[in-house]
Amino acid sequence: MKRRIAVALLLFLTTACGAGEGQGVRADGSVDLSQVTLRVGDQKGTGLQALLTAAGQLDDVKYKVTWSQFTSGPPILEAINAGSVDFGAVGNAPPVFAAAAGAKISVVAVAEKGLGGQAVVVPADSPVRSPADLRGKRVAVAKGSSANFHLLAVLKKEGLSFADIQPQYLQPPDALAALSSGRIDAWAIWDPYTAQAESQTKARILVDGEGYANGFEFQIAGKEALADPARTAALGDWVARVRRAHQWANEHPDEWSKVFSELTGLDQAVVGAAIKRSSYQDLRLAGDVVDREQLVADAFSEAKLIPVPVTFADFVDTRFDATLDDPS
Repeated sequence: MKRRIAVALLLFLTTACGAGEGQGVRADGSVDLSQVTLRVGDQKGTGLQALLTAAGQLDDVKYKVTWSQFTSGPPILEAINAGSVDFGAVGNAPPVFAAAAGAKISVVAVAEKGLGGQAVVVPADSPVRSPADLRGKRVAVAKGSSANFHLLAVLKKEGLSFADIQPQYLQPPDALAALSSGRIDAWAIWDPYTAQAESQTKARILVDGEGYANGFEFQIAGKEALADPARTAALGDWVARVRRAHQWANEHPDEWSKVFSELTGLDQAVVGAAIKRSSYQDLRLAGDVVDREQLVADAFSEAKLIPVPVTFADFVDTRFDATLDDPS
């Protein structure tokens, strides 16, 4: 309870102190970035702050950046919709759930990551040996997360649905504890939690994301921020920095794992295993991304896991595609 109160207070203070609409715009219409505050949501599984720090992309930022930490993607999008955060990076499912709820968000950039760490894990001695064995089992998953879609796809391929398992909707830290204590039979999760489960509980990967899911990591901005010329200018610069950080991480995996470990407190062996299977490829939103992500939205709709169908293209803003080839 104290932790929830602290998070709520942080979000309130961040909102109260953030750059309001119009701040940073000069009389001639130009932008003074020194007057802009960009409020960024981050999650342990993404490590955006750690990545940008390691890649040196926070060294010369002309605007102020404030950070809020979340356990997974859906709470980040809730904060963006509420106007307390301007930007965040999430997996393939959170934007679908947010869109179905009418959230005021836009997808502004995307990278695709390796799927080896998107996994359903089980205890080492579990009798569950194939996805079909998940029938009737207690399976933990963060609702609305990329793992939620992966689990749905795995079940569907076996002719199963969520009605055939006992879904346990848990955030990653709680699910890790539940797996360790035997309170769940399986856990659908992503790296670095997959690697953490393998290391700390000797969990084994029952099935990874290859052939089941896309590896999209979407960068999301609030419509309110995108309507503000000053924050939009900062967002354009920010997206370019994230892309440069992706490239740096691909080229410096050992250095990246070392810094990520130091900044997050995760064991370097755990981080190294996660990074090894999670290289980035930045893509244009105007390519086949929308069609591929529409499959995710349709799957959730067919399974009645979202209240209304979602047309993913309605939540995509391609204005920053133009800087993909030259993010400098």
